[in-house]
Amino acid sequence: MNVVEISNLAKTYGDVVALRDVSLTVPCGSRFGFLGPNGAGKSTTLRILLGLLRASGGSANVFGLDAWSESTEIRRRLAYLSGDARLYDGMTGIALLRFVDRARGGGGWREATRLCDRFELAAHRKIRGYSKGMRQKLAIIQTLMHKPDLLILDEPTSGLDPLMQQALYDELRAVTDEGRTVLFSSHTLSEVEQLCDRVAIVRSGRIVESGTTDSLRERALRRVVLKRSGGFPETLAVPDGMTIRSRQDGTMTGTWSGSVDPLVRWLSDLKLDDVSISPPSLEDLFATYYREEGNGGG
Repeated sequence: MNVVEISNLAKTYGDVVALRDVSLTVPCGSRFGFLGPNGAGKSTTLRILLGLLRASGGSANVFGLDAWSESTEIRRRLAYLSGDARLYDGMTGIALLRFVDRARGGGGWREATRLCDRFELAAHRKIRGYSKGMRQKLAIIQTLMHKPDLLILDEPTSGLDPLMQQALYDELRAVTDEGRTVLFSSHTLSEVEQLCDRVAIVRSGRIVESGTTDSLRERALRRVVLKRSGGFPETLAVPDGMTIRSRQDGTMTGTWSGSVDPLVRWLSDLKLDDVSISPPSLEDLFATYYREEGNGGG
């Protein structure tokens, strides 16, 4: 079962195209990473799912409901953490959480108390005195506390130190262990690789890759560095799958795609002093699509 289904989604602002033909599905119980730099279309897509923006074309459904016409019902079952969460500075952290709990009909206070301990939140202090990281922790707690069926998180680790990032990852793993779903927007490759089991890469308003994290990693390039005293001849034949990037002072660097067996057989005949083969990563795949991409907006 898919919690989110998007088909040929488009959004334009006059002559500006923010999204074009975006299609993706988010399975129930998955941690889905929506990956791309600022300006790629991530936040626009999330706001359409929340019913905050109306699509210019295509369809967007959450829980089988239309994201625009049935948004009120959808929002009863999800929680959203925006990339720039706004809080009531005059309240204490604990007062804000009690307010949110009452607004949602109650039932989330025990979980809120646990999360305050988990994230080491100074809940009795005024929010206006919070640091950026403390504000982010409070925003995360108010998002998680009612255990929604779907969590939509836009750059949730912003401002968190590494220890609190790991705490958040653990909480999100627990969410999906319970059969609930996480849609996680990020431009940070390492956290998507660490946390998500599925990923979609967006570029200039289009989905350019999607699938399981493992399947996309397998399609990424391996980095290969070879060293040999005396250097390598310019006429050296290389197997299909090997692309030479540079040769300098007895060191040759390149990339390899495909099964490693042909690579290992080729290397065994080269009489090398040293060899380094780096495992493929989403960063390599990401760079393939964005190498020539200019800087985007917000």
